[in-house]
Amino acid sequence: MTKKLNPQAVEDDSQLADAVRTSAHQIWQAGLGAFAKAQEEGSRVFSKLVQEGNDLQKRTRSMAEDKAGGVAEGAASVAELVARQASGSWDKMEQVFEDRVTRALAGMGVPTRAEVEALAVRVEELSKLVAQLSAQAAPARPVAAKPAAKPAAKPAAKRAAGAPAKPAAKAVAKAAAAPRKRAAAKTPAPKGGQGG
Repeated sequence: MTKKLNPQAVEDDSQLADAVRTSAHQIWQAGLGAFAKAQEEGSRVFSKLVQEGNDLQKRTRSMAEDKAGGVAEGAASVAELVARQASGSWDKMEQVFEDRVTRALAGMGVPTRAEVEALAVRVEELSKLVAQLSAQAAPARPVAAKPAAKPAAKPAAKRAAGAPAKPAAKAVAKAAAAPRKRAAAKTPAPKGGQGG
């Protein structure tokens, strides 16, 4: 069962094998040549690709910055508009709150700032008037007089919460202008128990 080889077939096979070897060798050499060429050209191609990448990146960045600048300007204008509207709303709300607090305080009888300031100015005027009257009356009396403003200031402050300050101020001015009466010296009672 052995086949006899045809001599021509053997020759054809050896030629075929030589041809395959030669072809494989040439393919190998072509690959080496391509590799060498790629190494040679590769650095130039790589540099060129890097340069193109840089150019593309610069163009993209400038376009993005332009777009971002436009978006930023738009966002800034929208933010400014919203801020103005919010500020207006806060101002209105603040005014409503202040009005309600003022009404509530007025309902409780708490004086306003203007009323307190007017009262402070009036008290200062009265203090100056009392000081002047005390200075005029001081040479006639060697004994120092008590300031009249202290006792009158407390009722005036109490009345300031609900009533105007003018009637209290008139009463203080009358009291300060009226001459003071000296108390009559008391005589001791007789020892017998009977008064005379």
